[in-house]
Amino acid sequence: MLFMITQKHAPESCPRDVGGSRTLYHPSVEGVTVKARYAAFAEHVIYYVVEAGSQDAIQKFLAPGFTSCSATVTPVSEESTVC
Repeated sequence: MLFMITQKHAPESCPRDVGGSRTLYHPSVEGVTVKARYAAFAEHVIYYVVEAGSQDAIQKFLAPGFTSCSATVTPVSEESTVC
């Protein structure tokens, strides 16, 4: 299943000088495939489109950012099945 993850951090906790935005997620969690990654750096927001088989895998993927970020996880699809 595909998910859109929006991850936000405060300017005070920006990882820019301590490894960058790649420190806010775990790229090799089993069961999560990153399909796309975008950022609005001036807004301190990162967007991920991931394919994941479980909520637990998504939690592990986001774990590195738990102390400095908030995140929303929304299921998404490429096609509408209702419209």
